[in-house]
Amino acid sequence: MQFTAKQISEFLDGVIEGDATVEVGELSKIENGNAGSLCFLSNPKYESYLYTTQASVVIVSSDFVPAQPIHSTLIKVKDPYSAFSVLLEKYNEALNQDNRPAGIEQPSFIHPTAKIGNNVYIGAFCCIEENVEIGDNTKIYTQTYVGAETKIGNDCVIFPGVKIYNRSKLGNRITIHSNAVIGSDGFGFAPQPDGTYNKIAQIGNVVIEDDVEIGANTTIDRATMGSTFIRKGAKLDNLIQIAHNVDVGAHAVVAAQSGISGSTKLGENSVIGGQVGIAGHLTLGKGTQVGAQAGINFNTEENKQWHGSPAQPLKEWMRSTVIFKKLPEVDKRIRELEAKIAELTAIIEHIGTIQK
Repeated sequence: MQFTAKQISEFLDGVIEGDATVEVGELSKIENGNAGSLCFLSNPKYESYLYTTQASVVIVSSDFVPAQPIHSTLIKVKDPYSAFSVLLEKYNEALNQDNRPAGIEQPSFIHPTAKIGNNVYIGAFCCIEENVEIGDNTKIYTQTYVGAETKIGNDCVIFPGVKIYNRSKLGNRITIHSNAVIGSDGFGFAPQPDGTYNKIAQIGNVVIEDDVEIGANTTIDRATMGSTFIRKGAKLDNLIQIAHNVDVGAHAVVAAQSGISGSTKLGENSVIGGQVGIAGHLTLGKGTQVGAQAGINFNTEENKQWHGSPAQPLKEWMRSTVIFKKLPEVDKRIRELEAKIAELTAIIEHIGTIQK
C-alpha cells in the first residue's frame, strides 16, 4: 500500500514541508529509514538522525525548526509520538486484515452452557468452562483456559497460554498477552502459634474494565473478598505482580517487573517505572509518578514524583544522588581531617606537658 505525504498529513491534520506527492509504503525508525518509508522524531536526542535518514517522510513537532538541511518531507503535528502510534495501529490492522482467524478450532473443549458471541475465534487446545460468556469479535488463541462463570466482553484479544480463573469479569477491547494469569489466589496465610501458616480462602474475583492491556507473564490475584480492579484504559507491562484487592486506577501505566501489594489503591493516570515495589494498604494519589526501582511504603499526594528506595520527592532524591556520588571523596577528606586533628591534639598535649 502506498500513501502520499499529502494523504498522511490530511489524516493526521498536519502541515507539510517539502514534496507533498512523495509516496511511502512502510514505517521505520528514523535511524535506519529508507526511501519509501515514514518515521517520526519526538525525542530531541535523535535529531541528528533527521539529517542523515533516507526516509521519504518524517513526522515532527509543529514547532520543530531544522538546524541543518534535510532531504525528507516533513509533516508537522502537535504530538509526533501519538500521531505515529495512530499510523502504527492502522498499519497493523491493514497487515492483519486478511489473516484474522475466526471459528472454533479442534481439539478444544467448550462447555455446553458457555455462551459464545458472533465472529468469535477459539484456538486449538483451549478450555472454556461452564457458564462462560464471550462477546462478539473476541479472539482467544491456543492453549488458553477460561474458568467457570467468567465473562469476556467484545473485541478482546487473548493470546496463547493465558489462564483466566473462575468468575473473572473482563470488559471490551481488552488485550492480554501470552502466559498472563488472571484471578489466581491472593497471598493470604494466617500465622499459627506453632510457626505454621493456614491458608486464607480467596473467594473474590478480578474485574478488568474496558481498553486495558496486560503484558506477558503478568499475574493479577483475585481478591480475598470483593474484587481486584484494573480500571478503564490501564496498561500493564510484562512480568508484573498485582496482589489481592489492589485497585489500579483508570489510565494508569505500570512498567515491567513492578509489584503492588495487597489492598493498595493506585490513582488514575499514575505512571510506575520498572521494578518498583509498592507496599500494601496504601493510597497513591492521582497522577503519581514513581521512578524505576523505587520503594513506596507510604501514601502519596496527587501529581507528585518519587524516586529512590525508600522513595523521596524527586528534587530531594536528585540532591541526595549528588551527595551519594561524592561519598568516597567525603570519606577520604574526613579521614584526612581526623588524622590532622589527632596530630594537632598530640602536639597540644605535648606542649601542655612541657609547660607543666
